[in-house]
Amino acid sequence: MKLFPCGHATHPQWRMAAGLVLAQLQAQMSLTDYASQPRLGLLYITDHYAPHAQALLDHLRQALPGVSDWAGTVGIGVAVNNAEYFDEPAMAIMLCDFKPEQYRVFSGVSPLPSAWADAALVHADPNTPDLTELIGEMAERTQQGYLFGGLSASRTRSVQFAVCAQNAGGAEVNGGVLEGGLSGVAFAPNVTLLSRVTQGCQPVAPEREISESDGHVVLKLAGEPTLEVMLDDLGISLKDPQKAIAVVRSTLVGLSAAGQSGVGRAGNLGNDVRVRHIIGLDPLRQGVAIAEHLEPGMRLTFCRRDVQAARADLVRVCAEIREALEPEMLSIEAINALSDDPVPTLPQAGQRIAGAVYVSCTGRGGPHFGGPSAELQIIRHALGDVPLVGFFAAGEIARNQLYGYTGVLTVFTTD
Repeated sequence: MKLFPCGHATHPQWRMAAGLVLAQLQAQMSLTDYASQPRLGLLYITDHYAPHAQALLDHLRQALPGVSDWAGTVGIGVAVNNAEYFDEPAMAIMLCDFKPEQYRVFSGVSPLPSAWADAALVHADPNTPDLTELIGEMAERTQQGYLFGGLSASRTRSVQFAVCAQNAGGAEVNGGVLEGGLSGVAFAPNVTLLSRVTQGCQPVAPEREISESDGHVVLKLAGEPTLEVMLDDLGISLKDPQKAIAVVRSTLVGLSAAGQSGVGRAGNLGNDVRVRHIIGLDPLRQGVAIAEHLEPGMRLTFCRRDVQAARADLVRVCAEIREALEPEMLSIEAINALSDDPVPTLPQAGQRIAGAVYVSCTGRGGPHFGGPSAELQIIRHALGDVPLVGFFAAGEIARNQLYGYTGVLTVFTTD
């Protein structure tokens, strides 16, 4: 498996952007280090191109007849190595060098067989009913129970791309452009990948156990009325409603499963914590309503978005991937980025990153990290100049959970 060709462009007209992307892909496919006959295309577009999704996909398939399978979706922004196209007409494509037996594109019209795959890249429509349950069911269809991906984010059509060469009808009936439900790519056990979740919030109060709840309403935390606990933690009072409302609106909650601590030793949110919005107060019962179905025993902490915490956690995630690969397994660009004394050649043994997928929340992006494309620049500094595509989502998927205000970074490695 060689490096994955990758291209990206922005232009008011999608045909012009497609032409620029195709030129990049074809140029890379002629290079020795890059795959010359990739079969799987990952396509991400911003919602400016969503009304033209079918024409765009048809154009790409005609221009790249060797790419038999396609998957992808739409976002408010798209991510590539070292750059973000946010709220502007843009597209990003990565052509993945997998063998036919190593992956399978799935969708509602071409379901994934149970226990066939080890992990799966998943795209989902945020308006799909019972979405959390569907994500859990999809995770159960993989051997490791591991998913990575995100929810489509669009102000027009929430389109998904799913073209499977093995499917004689199905997705072809819909032209490969779908709306609603889940789609994506499942990977066989012999596909080597590493995936990590990075949080974007910082706890502002101690973590406590939910001792009493009613649906979406937390009634008691550690035996105390939740509203009283929150007001005390945030230093506000209902006697000054304007200030209280402003503070509550800027506050989120981090939830973790019963018996699991969601706050690490350094005071940061753990990988398994799901960040949710506060959607209302219940003064009569002294409760706080959360955008999540709650169960007694779950653990909760109040938190806020924090730029420095988000940057530090993204660096941590990249470092974990770097450590898992070990120095001899990194690309030469990554070693140069991490060393004051760059080595002149790649080691003979080990592996390198063939390509990467990064899904980040629409509430993150460059401005949240301090400047345009700052989030992706952090990743490039840590991992080097590796092929990378992704999108800014309405919710992020990792393992069997739906997250918010997070980033999910996944890398594919090769000998």
